[in-house]
Amino acid sequence: MQRRVVFVVFDGFQLLDLAGPADVFAAATLVARADGYGIEVTASRAGAVTANTGITVAAPTAIGDVTGEIDTLVVVGGLSVAGHLPDPVLTGQIARLSGLARRTASVCNGALLLAEAGLLAGRRATTHWLAAADLARYPQVAVDADRIYQRDGDVWTSAGVTAGIDLALALVADDHGGRLARDVARGLVVYLHRPGGQSQFSAAMRARGTAPDESMRELLAYIDSSPGDDLSVPALARRAGLSERHFARVFAERTGLPPGRYVERSRAEAARRLLETTDHPLDRIARETGIGAPETLFRVFRRLWRVAPGEYRRRFATH
Repeated sequence: MQRRVVFVVFDGFQLLDLAGPADVFAAATLVARADGYGIEVTASRAGAVTANTGITVAAPTAIGDVTGEIDTLVVVGGLSVAGHLPDPVLTGQIARLSGLARRTASVCNGALLLAEAGLLAGRRATTHWLAAADLARYPQVAVDADRIYQRDGDVWTSAGVTAGIDLALALVADDHGGRLARDVARGLVVYLHRPGGQSQFSAAMRARGTAPDESMRELLAYIDSSPGDDLSVPALARRAGLSERHFARVFAERTGLPPGRYVERSRAEAARRLLETTDHPLDRIARETGIGAPETLFRVFRRLWRVAPGEYRRRFATH
């Protein structure tokens, strides 16, 4: 039998929060067929619901009329979420449907609706980075705004907008394994989902985007392209023509990360790419990326992405 997926929408919702995950579930159904997904859309009232783009979608059933077992409940987000938080009927019905569901998920700031419904109390959750402070106002929620998605038991939350696609791929992988999730990702021409949650943006993207001058951007590009080189603070300071103390201060001010932490993240991401695209043994990957030893590679992966390198490769290798 197909798994029943119910999306909760509302006026002003983010269209991609619905369309992205729905396309993932639909693509998985093409492959899994009888063991795929049946998609339903519901809202406070039955009928047309207008997204933030002005496009309308049909909600055949009012949320109060939805009954029966649900496999996955997905609450979307959007700029209008704040206006819907005071609606006790909507949040009450979300809580009721969650009780009927095997698992509950939110996309983007839809996490605020889950929190308002009391579904995130005592749980770790993520959301769009712009909404992280709003989610943190719920004192019983442990907010981790640096994740693409977060799973805490039977409740899943995701970061902003397109991260809903990563979330849906994670749900498919949880149901059917990594191979089907990879096939779906390739079919939709999106990046493979990362396991266990990871930074919303890579260290390189964050730092390059905030570095205000060309010399710093060039230095960051050098670090990212040369993970096996000597990237110690003394070596980088010499390359930048600064004293070590001044370099460390300037680097942190301009990128938001201490140089050692940036180098570690950059090397870990280089190792992640090699795990995805090569058959190199772990000791070679650790050596070529400047991480050193397989034991260090393991510790870095567990700390940053909460997964062992070998498990990451088994689930997400593309070669």
